[in-house]
Amino acid sequence: MVVDTADAVSIVSGSFVITITETDDEIALVTGEFVLGMTQPPANPKLYHIVHVDKLASIAADGRLVCDAEMMNRQNAGTTIGMSKIKQRRLQLQLVSRPGLKVGECVPFYYCPRSVMLYLLYQGNYPDLEYHGGQGPIVHLELDLNRILEWAEERRLRWAITLSNAGAYGFEDRLGLDALGEIDWDSIRATDWRDPDIKHRKQAEFLVEREVDWALVERIGVYSMGIGQRALAAIGSAPHQPRVEVMRHWYY
Repeated sequence: MVVDTADAVSIVSGSFVITITETDDEIALVTGEFVLGMTQPPANPKLYHIVHVDKLASIAADGRLVCDAEMMNRQNAGTTIGMSKIKQRRLQLQLVSRPGLKVGECVPFYYCPRSVMLYLLYQGNYPDLEYHGGQGPIVHLELDLNRILEWAEERRLRWAITLSNAGAYGFEDRLGLDALGEIDWDSIRATDWRDPDIKHRKQAEFLVEREVDWALVERIGVYSMGIGQRALAAIGSAPHQPRVEVMRHWYY
C-alpha cells in the first residue's frame, strides 16, 4: 500500500514502512523526539547506533549489540565502519564515573540520527577512515533510553552519559540521569555544526557496559527501499523484528 500526500509519503509492505516528513524550514523526526526550540532534554529520549547493513544478520542472530572490546575478537561479522585508530583509543580511555570501565568496553549510542560520524562516512575523505562505501548502506538502530536503562539496571550492567565525543581525549562523563540536563541539546539538534564546540557536543554519548539486547531495538532507519529490503532479509529469521523505515532525513 502506498499513501502519498503533500507532506508525507508512507509505504507499507509487510513490516517495511517508509515514512518521510520534511519541509523547507525544518526536518522533523516522525516520532517527535525533537522539537525546534526545545531547551530541556526530551521527555522520552531515543538513542541511535549506526552499523553497516551487512552486520544486521550477525547482530540479530547473536541477539545483542556488543562492545568493540568483544567485537575485535570476532571475524566475518560484517563491514566495520569505524576508524581503527579511534577504536583503539576508546579501548584505553577510562570512564571517571565508572572506575575500571573503559569506553571501548561499552556499546555506544548517540542522542540523534544524522550524526557527525555519518557525515564522515558520507564524505569518505577523512584521512583515518578505512571504509569508503558511503552512507547508503548504513542503517540507524533506534532504541529507547528508558528501556535500555531499566534493562541494564536489572542485569547490573554499568552505564554512563558523556557530554561530548567519548573517543576524544578530555571528554567528561557522568553518572545518573540528571546528567541529561548537562547535555547541550541545541548542539544535539544542530544541522550546522561547523563550530568545533558544537561539533564536539553534538557527539555526546550514552554508553552501556558490554552489550545491549537486540530485542530493545525498536526501529531500523534506512536510506532507501533497497537497503530496507536488505535489512528485512538480514533479520528475517530473528525472533525480534523491529520495524524498518526509510528515514531519508536521517541522512545527508
